[in-house]
Amino acid sequence: MTEIQEDRQATAATPARGAPAVPAGPTDGPLTAAELQLSARNHSMPLEALRREVTPPGLHYVLTHFDIPDIDPASWHLLIGGAVERSLELGMAALRRDPAITVPVTLECAGNGRSLLTPRPVSQPWVMEGVGTAYWTGVPLAYLLGKAGVLPNAREVVFTGADSGIQGGVTQRYARSLPIREALRADVVLAYSMNGGDLPPQHGYPLRLVVPGWYGMASVKWLESIEVVTTAFTGYQQAVAYRYQDSADDAGTPVSRIRVRSLMVPPGIPDFLTRNRTLAPGPVLLQGRAWSGGGAVTGVEVGIDGTWLPAQLEKAPGGFAWRRWTLPWVAEPGDYVLSCRATDSTGATQPLGQNWNYQGLGNNMVQQVRVTVSAPS
Repeated sequence: MTEIQEDRQATAATPARGAPAVPAGPTDGPLTAAELQLSARNHSMPLEALRREVTPPGLHYVLTHFDIPDIDPASWHLLIGGAVERSLELGMAALRRDPAITVPVTLECAGNGRSLLTPRPVSQPWVMEGVGTAYWTGVPLAYLLGKAGVLPNAREVVFTGADSGIQGGVTQRYARSLPIREALRADVVLAYSMNGGDLPPQHGYPLRLVVPGWYGMASVKWLESIEVVTTAFTGYQQAVAYRYQDSADDAGTPVSRIRVRSLMVPPGIPDFLTRNRTLAPGPVLLQGRAWSGGGAVTGVEVGIDGTWLPAQLEKAPGGFAWRRWTLPWVAEPGDYVLSCRATDSTGATQPLGQNWNYQGLGNNMVQQVRVTVSAPS
């Protein structure tokens, strides 16, 4: 089982001789070389892809903590054990013979929006594009747990991937747990297919967990084992990482469901460096997507220089997939700041300012798009 860290205070690895030091905590300084290296490995979804109901695998966001494993599907197998009546060992051929479901799910990285925080927690420097929506096909987790026979005293289910590395000074396999009630939901899937094709290597080939409504850290990739446990799992990615903390000394609370968010397709054409937009005067259809893991999206407002107007919502393709929204706008010459904010059925609404916390998680602050509407020459 994954190693755990007794000291909750994460420690930075010793830098190589001559390498710049990584700040120990949040900083007001520029992006570090380490952050730039992470951003090169982990790519975001271009905002123009919001026009698509389904995100192609190559445009869907990717976050890999360690290295992408090179797995031979012929020798790969999934182990299911722990507090169950019978342990199971399943190869891919056996899994594909089991009943399958297909679930449309919007996945978002819990660190989405981190680079916009002040001071900035040092990690993967997402702006707002760490998101994507796909159709995931595979075996319902509840079906396999039913075959194994979960014991009455089961508390959590631990999922361990094949990827390994060092984080916070701890050598580990990436592992996360779900409460038993979440693991037994009918829509939680062990997926071997993304948008009708095999999982790409970066998305968890040959098998991954997909937990609708939860931030992406819960959807463990390159899955190799599932263990039902009777006590709380205290692995690094559960007890140290992915927690809302006020400071390094704060034990914090665990990150779980996705906070309500909306994003806009930036209208017009971009400046290469700043991404500021230029738009011709006249009618334009502002559009985007909105989603939440806490409840159905019930409304989206679009801000034009601080004046908020209700957008039209379309039907979502699934209970945990984003909804398209649109708003017609007649653009007159000038400079504008366009925004959008969503509300869900729990009454939660996106904040205008940052959701600051020590690890930079769940920052669902309202997006701002700067647009210049140019008069005809």
